[in-house]
Amino acid sequence: MVFPFQSVEDFKVELNEEHELFRKSIRSFVEKYLEPKAIEIEKTDKIPEELFEEAKKLGLYGIGIPEEYGGQGGGHVMEAILMEELSRVSPAFAVAVAVRGLFTVPILLFGTEEQKKKYVVPVAMGEKFAAHANTEPCCGSDVAGIESTAKRVNDHYIINGRKIFITGAEKADYLIVTARTNPPKENKRWWGISVFIVEKDWPGVKIGQKFDVVGLRGERPNEVILDDVKVPAENLVGPENEGFKVIVSTYDHTRIGIAAQAVGIAQGAFEKALNYALQRQAFGRPIIGFEAVAFKLADMLMELEAARLLTYWAATLADKGDKRFIITSSLAKTFATEVAERISALAIKIHGGVGVDVETGVEHFLRDALITTIYEGTNDIQRLTIIRQLLRDFFGVKLVLT
Repeated sequence: MVFPFQSVEDFKVELNEEHELFRKSIRSFVEKYLEPKAIEIEKTDKIPEELFEEAKKLGLYGIGIPEEYGGQGGGHVMEAILMEELSRVSPAFAVAVAVRGLFTVPILLFGTEEQKKKYVVPVAMGEKFAAHANTEPCCGSDVAGIESTAKRVNDHYIINGRKIFITGAEKADYLIVTARTNPPKENKRWWGISVFIVEKDWPGVKIGQKFDVVGLRGERPNEVILDDVKVPAENLVGPENEGFKVIVSTYDHTRIGIAAQAVGIAQGAFEKALNYALQRQAFGRPIIGFEAVAFKLADMLMELEAARLLTYWAATLADKGDKRFIITSSLAKTFATEVAERISALAIKIHGGVGVDVETGVEHFLRDALITTIYEGTNDIQRLTIIRQLLRDFFGVKLVLT
């Protein structure tokens, strides 16, 4: 029984030697440059600039972006490997590198050739940074509810609004911004939203407060204020009034990266817990010799590998262009992030008192894991997506849940 899929062949995870070579190269970067700075990032809440420069030299900003637009090529699987390996040591740095996908993906999917050449190329080459400004005080998961406005005036739009929890906003040169160009239609709340490319140095764009969130020290989000920002009409991404589809399609792709980030968090926490259990002595023997610890580690490994397989399966389907990747990416994101939360909590418990000490390098995994269950669509929204997609794709039924 393989329902809702059609064949056991649908469950393939396709990895090859190129993927392994890439993983080893990222692991080398992590061990040489990132790992020595991990505790410093946590303590100072700042990512050293030299890490961004080394990432640029290695071409990390271009992973998953076609070579004709300045990228390194590769697909969702390659991006998942990158996110997992970076997040294993510093989830904050992983986000700082990967956030550009929330800018490049909508342009690659819906943008004009001119937009791709002007904006995607410099981001892919690491010459410019980019972010994604959608969430508002009123609306996060409810994309259709955004209240920022964009009024067409001749050959440009005037945008006004306030965005919050915008990752990478401080460093970004470019922003993807959503705004209402028209009120919604009856029974179509999503209609009337449009997507724009905004350059941060344009008059009226202001980076506001930094939010003191629980995790991701070094890459905490900011407020973005848009005050009569004049945006050329050619910076509209996709059809006017149908930007909801642009944003939702973007998240279908990018949430695989969040699942991979969660797998990396879980891997990092598991490794630290295992190493500690082998070395820590209690009552004359290593604590791994006690069932209370050993069984925790066994459970952690079971869930870790299940999350990894689900994530790379979703990435494989996405690389094939199989539309079922939408439901599998939601499955992966939900499961992997919740696994990361559980494994991180268990890792702290195995460490005991030292587990809550920043110097040990364990407690941040739990703080970071918590955030992964929320952004890129909360896990409750993912569950809603899973059921809606299941009924739509396999039964032709449109489900409305409240």
